[in-house]
Order: sequence, then C-alpha cells, then structure tokens
Amino acid sequence: MTQTIELNQLKQYNLITYILYLVGFVVGITGLIAIIMNYVKRNEMRGTWLESHVDWQIKTFWYSLIGYVVGFLLTAILIGYVIILVVFIWHVYRLIKGLIALNDNKPIQA
Repeated sequence: MTQTIELNQLKQYNLITYILYLVGFVVGITGLIAIIMNYVKRNEMRGTWLESHVDWQIKTFWYSLIGYVVGFLLTAILIGYVIILVVFIWHVYRLIKGLIALNDNKPIQA
C-alpha cells in the first residue's frame, strides 16, 4: 500500500513537471524549475516505470535548449527561424507524447 501511494505521488510530481514545461512556452522560467525538479527526484524514480518519464523530460529539455540556441544564432541568416519552429514542434510533440503515456500509467517509449 505504501509503495502504491509513493508511486502515485511520484506520478503526480511527474505530471507537474510536464505541465511546468508546457507553461514554460509562455512564462519561460517554469521550464528551468521543471528541469531542477527532474534532477531532484530522479533517484527516487529509478527502478519504476516513471524513470523513463524523468529521463525523457531531461533529454527533451537539453536537446530543445541546444536546438533553440542554434536556431537563435542562425536567425541572422533566416534559417534560424525554421530551426526554432521545427524544435518547437518537436518539443511540444515530446511533451504531449509523454503526458499521454503518463496518463496511461505506461513508461515512455522512445
């Protein structure tokens, strides 16, 4: 029973981080809060189906950040805007895919 309660709390925590990442498109700083939260709880999620979600979110954050920075640096030659758009679509896709899997109580499949 205790393990089920703990798993539900970790799932709720994971849901909050997904929401913070999505809100980050408008507010900005919430994405940074979410990545810190991911690293704080990462060890607690090891060995559970939620581990795949926290790893998924961390990878999504860092790859997206790199993509946005590259896109921003290339805006001077206009291709950067296309890169930013593609990264944004990919970023949203990964967050939605993760939310769907989390809602279904399934690990994320890459």
